[in-house]
Amino acid sequence: MSELLRAEGIGKRFGGFVALEDITVSFAAGQLTSIIGPNGAGKSTFFNILSGALTPSSGKLHFRGRELNGLPQHRFAHQGISRSYQITNIFPDLTVHENVRVAAQALTVSYDIWRNRTRLAQLKARADTALEAVGLLDKRGELAKFLSHGQQRALEIAIALVSEPELLLLDEPTAGMGPEETKDMVALLERLAEKRTVLLVEHKMKMVLGLSKRVVVLHHGGLLADGAPDEIRSNPEVRRVYLGQSEGYG
Repeated sequence: MSELLRAEGIGKRFGGFVALEDITVSFAAGQLTSIIGPNGAGKSTFFNILSGALTPSSGKLHFRGRELNGLPQHRFAHQGISRSYQITNIFPDLTVHENVRVAAQALTVSYDIWRNRTRLAQLKARADTALEAVGLLDKRGELAKFLSHGQQRALEIAIALVSEPELLLLDEPTAGMGPEETKDMVALLERLAEKRTVLLVEHKMKMVLGLSKRVVVLHHGGLLADGAPDEIRSNPEVRRVYLGQSEGYG
């Protein structure tokens, strides 16, 4: 598989605190990869660097061979990288469709809703395509605040999909979900990974090992392990770090 994203020597300091140190890892195109680690491992910091929300203190980030260091976060979407957040981030008083259409409209450089009806139709079509991908097309006219928690998480993924990204970054997509909603989200993630590269941060170890093609393990701000699920499952250092800390290990 071809390399899509590469983090080389990534470090991040907040004053005197070292959150990440010398992390080098690459992510192949067309693969679902999970980043895991116990609390304080540096997962969120690393994820925020990969998505452009934070700038690394050291090291370089490349996407399809192009250096991303110094680009503002909104430019990451134009490069083909999009993300969702750990905390649901939607407009509750807009309809499901309006939430996604507004996100599509925000990607345009300039837009005049009164003079460009063709463009409006295109935006509506893009929103519908994204909603169909996450199974919410039949909810397009409902206010977002009336969706279930799992549906709101799916809506946020639709918002991320409307930019038609090559790389989709998902921050704890099953956070706050019960077993049934988690099962639905896993099925959605499997469908999404068939057509694009997916990178996610997740705490549910059993789900991660069953879903991912590859797993990256962080610990104390460094890279602890990197490999296929079976390799991670049998890794003694990973087992030591996670012993008693993660639900459903093994």
